[in-house]
Amino acid sequence: MIRAVVFDVGECLVDETREYGTWADWLGVPRHTFHAMFGAVIAQGRDYRETFQEFRPGFDLYDEREKRAQAGQPETFGEADLYPDVRDAFAALRADGLWLGIAGNQTIRAGKILRELFTGNVDLIGTSDDWGASKPDPEFFRRVAEVVPFANDEILYVGDRVDNDLRPATAACMRTALVHRGPWATIQWRTEEAEKLPTFRVESLLELSGLIINFNGSAR
Repeated sequence: MIRAVVFDVGECLVDETREYGTWADWLGVPRHTFHAMFGAVIAQGRDYRETFQEFRPGFDLYDEREKRAQAGQPETFGEADLYPDVRDAFAALRADGLWLGIAGNQTIRAGKILRELFTGNVDLIGTSDDWGASKPDPEFFRRVAEVVPFANDEILYVGDRVDNDLRPATAACMRTALVHRGPWATIQWRTEEAEKLPTFRVESLLELSGLIINFNGSAR
């Protein structure tokens, strides 16, 4: 049985196109060039943060985030950046009686924005900065398991990445769903792991309600 659904943030709930565009601007790099390098780094299986190193060796993402904030250009997102299926998917899953959470690699600042957007819609909002552990570290998923009031195999973790989401969540004995959007899922979608590892593969979060109902029905 699946009793809880926990969502990743970037490219699962939030379309990060605008935000990565502002990073290109901050670096003084054409957006098209930045996005092309970003995709190349992902396709090579490297950490996405290495994209910044290609343009500015020694780049420290945490320091630059603070510099942006001090310059009045903090990383940010809002309602307009949510994927259009998010609100309706949350409503459907909530109507099905499922426990809902949001947990991803996000800063304290991003966590504050998430709480402004989703408090009242979900039962939990947790970030890597809150917990001092980042995906794919197993400790991150141990923290998820600690705060969700169900067994690990009753938790469905929904994300867009095989490496950061599916692989470690599966290792933690959770169910997983891979949503087909954003650069990681687009590049990884046809890999063997992406095809075999997840419990569900979806084009839209709206598919989850019916899939979970069918899954739970077959488990009885």
